[in-house]
Amino acid sequence: MIKAENLTMHYGPVKALDNVSFEVKEGEIVGLLGPNGAGKSTTMKILTTYLYPTSGTAKVGGIDVLQDPLAVRKIIGYLPEVLPLYMDMEVRGYLDFVARARGLSGARLRERTDLVLDECGLRPMYRKVIRELSKGYRQRTALAQALIHDPNIIILDEPTSGLDPHQIVEIRQLIRRLASGRTVILSTHILQEVEATADRIVIINHGKIVGDGTIDELRERAKDQERARVAVAGERGEIERLLSGLSGVRKAEFLGEREGFVSFMLHGRLGSELWREVGQLARTKGWELRELGEKPLTLEETFLSLTERKEAPAASAREGVA
Repeated sequence: MIKAENLTMHYGPVKALDNVSFEVKEGEIVGLLGPNGAGKSTTMKILTTYLYPTSGTAKVGGIDVLQDPLAVRKIIGYLPEVLPLYMDMEVRGYLDFVARARGLSGARLRERTDLVLDECGLRPMYRKVIRELSKGYRQRTALAQALIHDPNIIILDEPTSGLDPHQIVEIRQLIRRLASGRTVILSTHILQEVEATADRIVIINHGKIVGDGTIDELRERAKDQERARVAVAGERGEIERLLSGLSGVRKAEFLGEREGFVSFMLHGRLGSELWREVGQLARTKGWELRELGEKPLTLEETFLSLTERKEAPAASAREGVA
């Protein structure tokens, strides 16, 4: 449904995008993740035909954004970072205006308006002036305008920017619900956003793709060691000595002691299966274990690992995806 090919964008001497390529399949929710200034919004603006790239191209719904930008705009719903709202209009007047601008009229207009009011939870605010709405309801109104013409492709740029924690949760749930049967790409620099919403993540940094895959695939690509966490009943010094002596363990990091159990994070070489070694040692010594298991990278650790590498290749964590 969305295919970016070698997108490059210069703002004077600054290269905002550097040969960016990725795909979004039908029905997928893909999060475009990256630090501020990474090139996320520039990518979104190219996909929505607000900007023309310096080189490269993209297809949205099979339509080239350079060859037929108006046709692209007809099939997408777009929520930009700066909400496209007219503050002096009522919600009903605003949605009616957007629907008519999208070519809706008569029964179809009324049908779609009723649907987006219910989908976005806006019916209680239908007669409110937009400037009187809370940030959460303004965000819902902006989402409603993106959906009013029933697009199959939704593009969301920082959809929870400026919201409080309760509003963020509400908008996340709303996006997940609205995504049913649609293709969604959303950009954000908030890690929890993509973890809670997206099926797949594309990480962009300094204008380059440094990761593309599911969270598990990216974790696997980012890790440079095995980690296991263990909590054992006993005396710290002896347990630490025995754990450090295991063949696969490079470091036994003491985490703390609670209720007679001492906890360690074990670090070892890739493929060492630390938990198996610890399990065998525990059986031999008759240890009482409270916890033993692999400790995968958090999304934050994965993100930092991929974005802090000096020469991160523009490659995919998934086979066959550029």
